[in-house]
Amino acid sequence: MSLGRVSRHARTRVIAVVAAVCALSAAALAPQAVAGGGALPYSEAFRPQFHFTPEKNWMNDPNGLVYYKGEYHLFYQYNPHGNVWGDMSWGHAVSEDLVHWKELPLALSHDDEEMVFSGSAVVDRNNTTGFGSRKNPPMVAIYTSAYREGGKQAQSLAYSTDRGRTWTKYQGNPVLDIGSTEFRDPKVQWYAPTKSWLMTVSLSTEHKVRFYSSRNLKDWNLLSEFGPAGATGGVWECPDLFPLAVDGDENNIKWVLVVNINPGGIAGGSAAQYFVGDFDGKKFTAEDKGTYTPPGGTVVQDFEGADFGTWTTTATAFGGGPAAGALAGQGGVGGFDGKGLANSFHGGDGATGTLTSPVFTVGSPYLNFRVGGGRHPHESGTVMEQGPPPAGTVIADFEGGSYGDWTKTGDAFGAAPATGTLPDQQQVSGFLGDGLVNTFLKGDSSTGTLTSPEFTLDKNHVNFLIGGGNHRAGSDNPTAVELLVDGQVVRSATGRDAEALDWASWDVGDLAGKKARTRIVDDNTGGWGHLNVDHIMLSDAKARPVSSETSVNLIVDGEVVRSATGADSETLDWTSFDLRPYLGKQARIQVVDMNTAGWGHILADQFTEADKPAKSVLQRADWADYGKDYYAAVSWEDAPGGKRYMIGWMNNWDYAGSVPTTPWRGAQSVPREMALRTIDGQVRLTGKPVAALDSLRRKSPATAAGVTVKSTAQPLIGPAAQGRALDIEATFSLEDAERFGLKVRTGTGGEETVIGYDTTTQELYVDRTRSGAVDFHSTFSTGVQTAPLKPTNGKVTLRVLVDWSSVEVFGGSGEAVITDQIFPDPAGQSVQVFAENGSVKLDRARVWHLGSYRE
Repeated sequence: MSLGRVSRHARTRVIAVVAAVCALSAAALAPQAVAGGGALPYSEAFRPQFHFTPEKNWMNDPNGLVYYKGEYHLFYQYNPHGNVWGDMSWGHAVSEDLVHWKELPLALSHDDEEMVFSGSAVVDRNNTTGFGSRKNPPMVAIYTSAYREGGKQAQSLAYSTDRGRTWTKYQGNPVLDIGSTEFRDPKVQWYAPTKSWLMTVSLSTEHKVRFYSSRNLKDWNLLSEFGPAGATGGVWECPDLFPLAVDGDENNIKWVLVVNINPGGIAGGSAAQYFVGDFDGKKFTAEDKGTYTPPGGTVVQDFEGADFGTWTTTATAFGGGPAAGALAGQGGVGGFDGKGLANSFHGGDGATGTLTSPVFTVGSPYLNFRVGGGRHPHESGTVMEQGPPPAGTVIADFEGGSYGDWTKTGDAFGAAPATGTLPDQQQVSGFLGDGLVNTFLKGDSSTGTLTSPEFTLDKNHVNFLIGGGNHRAGSDNPTAVELLVDGQVVRSATGRDAEALDWASWDVGDLAGKKARTRIVDDNTGGWGHLNVDHIMLSDAKARPVSSETSVNLIVDGEVVRSATGADSETLDWTSFDLRPYLGKQARIQVVDMNTAGWGHILADQFTEADKPAKSVLQRADWADYGKDYYAAVSWEDAPGGKRYMIGWMNNWDYAGSVPTTPWRGAQSVPREMALRTIDGQVRLTGKPVAALDSLRRKSPATAAGVTVKSTAQPLIGPAAQGRALDIEATFSLEDAERFGLKVRTGTGGEETVIGYDTTTQELYVDRTRSGAVDFHSTFSTGVQTAPLKPTNGKVTLRVLVDWSSVEVFGGSGEAVITDQIFPDPAGQSVQVFAENGSVKLDRARVWHLGSYRE
């Protein structure tokens, strides 16, 4: 649990198969209505069916995972008061099989002094604490006290003597306090060789894990530290340490240290990193993976000259030539080669500009380079400068000193439009003329609505300028612009936690001729609880937003076809563009800084044409999951048979507060059985769904076998394989297809989630860019998630778990796992198998429908 998160809230083709199949119902499970509107609990459109969710309110990190008296306990970070982050407490659920869960009352509550951040739980069988007895040993929770005053974080205890149903906080809290505001998430276990308790806890911003020892859970002694190591782009959180046998050999035990990182994960944002090594009772030592040497090649720009040579600049951000390192006001810059690099911090984060190469002919398979600076990805459809509005009809420009015949409620809008930045507000920019709507009138504490008169939708688009807070319509406390037709919200948009206004656009062609109103809503009193709006208009053309990227782009035929961004770090790291689709084409490299906010700069160096891709620190690190939505992963203690089961929060801090679910927000992954396996000569942590998940399979599977697919995509099996909650197993034999796999939750309008295998890169991938609702946050749909996966004897094996709002993909022996949320149309339930640019053989596929964990 990171206080950094708080600040972010405050300051997203086969031939038809002929096979014997078991007829399974694929009817849509529509939400069931209840009196007074809404839907019955657990039947809402995106409600997971076999992933645990609380009935209502916000949930994040799993906590306190322990097995005791026939029950697996799942505690979790929980807000008792709403479905946004806040008032962190421990929710509680139990299960006898890690599949069927029962939600219990709140376990540990926040209070006026502290929030209850992440931690662990143990069964104190020897009553070392004195909280119970040997006959009735206490369960003890070790959690982080996040003190409201001053922000200090320290480790505290609570105990239960009734199987975790009621809890008492220890009067001697905290039991471990080093005076830090970044010291959290203790994982505690009994370490038998020393007959003592072992704590693994994070020094988050230092990218370190500390190990402590105690005889009684109250008095702790420092043993050692580990880190920094591996990926360090964000804070380290929720560590876990446990032993596993390699390839099932009990005589070959290695230790696994899991360190969750946010941001800076392999797919962007949050992720679960791990290290394999040894633990001697005091110190963890990771296996030495050696030094990294990138592939050789032809250097096309190394920025070692006095100027940029034939590369051209615009504006001022890149200065008159390469930088020699850090610039005035900048932190230390590292990771570049030689004496120079491109650095857009000239003038600080407020300056913008571009640095562009001459046109060249693509002649190598890869372009490798180093990149650093801000993490602001390129977004398609953006422009470099805000041009004039498209031609059309202005509904409101908020000029003239009044709101005219618009209707107000509340106190957020004042008597008249604002003329720019308000007191105590950061600078507001990007509006047109002299007036705009700005609900920061009394700071973030004011609320209200502003509603337009009725107008006719007689053009294809509604365009408007918007800035301010990112709190989507439909959430508990939105800051949003809404389009109302017949009194219902049919379109909405929100800000991006930035004061600069930028164009947003709604396609309303399907609403032609209807009467509508525009409503501006500020119902948020927290951080970024305000909205800036201007120049609402009807037009047949879509307004194009201005870029806010800090990126390196490859431009072919005038379009950005490859892009990379920094990791909010002044240390440059290797990345690579795959140029193979563009061999022989004319291209340009463009380094872009269009961002004026925090980390609003970009660093680049050592552009090299090469035959093989360079790998970044992220790509060289080890990951328990390569998707965007697996974080705070920790494991159960005391599981029967010495098994090691792990679960993660199925979300990402980039957009966790914006996902379109209500009245709950947050889900847990399927629990996974973890193992260490030797794969391609390297010991890897693998995961597979717990065996008890099979108990949710309904009837016999629909099956297909021996089907050759060539450059097409068609239904897999047919209606029997359709559904919103599916368990799919598929084995493919490689032929000559470049890419192949499955498409799930396919529907009208091109909706699909693509689960594929790229034979050219030997990578498993998930593409959710067309998976349904993807526009609620700018980072939700960016990129395709990939995981390295080599074929085994010419075959690729997949297991895919499809739920109402997620996919979990397990490749091979579980060494390649990708977990992603999706929010598709409930009617989109088809499954397809596909092959691109060649053929693949589907050896066998089996599809089960899955029931609910509440059944």
